[in-house]
Amino acid sequence: MHRLAELVKGCSKIIFRVDLSGRIEYTIPNTAINIPKKPANPTNLHLHVKIRNYEIGDTEKIAKLFYDTVHEVNIRDYTTAQVNAWAPADTDIEIWMQSLSSKFTFVAEEGDTIAGFGELEVSGHIDRFYSHKDFQRQGVGRLILKQIESKAKDLGINKLFTEASITARPFFESQGFMVIRKQEVERRGQKFINFPMEKNI
Repeated sequence: MHRLAELVKGCSKIIFRVDLSGRIEYTIPNTAINIPKKPANPTNLHLHVKIRNYEIGDTEKIAKLFYDTVHEVNIRDYTTAQVNAWAPADTDIEIWMQSLSSKFTFVAEEGDTIAGFGELEVSGHIDRFYSHKDFQRQGVGRLILKQIESKAKDLGINKLFTEASITARPFFESQGFMVIRKQEVERRGQKFINFPMEKNI
């Protein structure tokens, strides 16, 4: 009853009918019902994510984010042996620093936490693209990709392409990327399935 009262609050037109048995029926015009609207993106309303350029001081956090995400998120679609080869424990921070600095690398920052990162190459190739294991499905990847697309347009790039993992494929499809083919690649003795994908921008 309280729910009905809330729905018809402020409603000026309610049609009541009494049938032959004495039962009361009512009709509420759709335009008069006060149905609360759902927020557009309820999953990330609590986040205050800032997208910025990579800085050298981010390197260790990014390397850890990569390792944790592969081992705790991508493990859903790959074996333990595969994720160990994909993201080994012996991280070389110097190599990471050189690699991140050689591309247009964008970082999603939530407070003091790096919530994700993505790399764009001048060819239009999106290399590493990961969201923190604790920030999955909260809009972080979408914000990073938006920044990558904006930078790509500034550089005169009209097509983005990447090799998406089984795990990442649904995200890229949701952002307008098309699968070109399914392929098998090898890394550190392990074979992986991934999907070359592309998007015109």
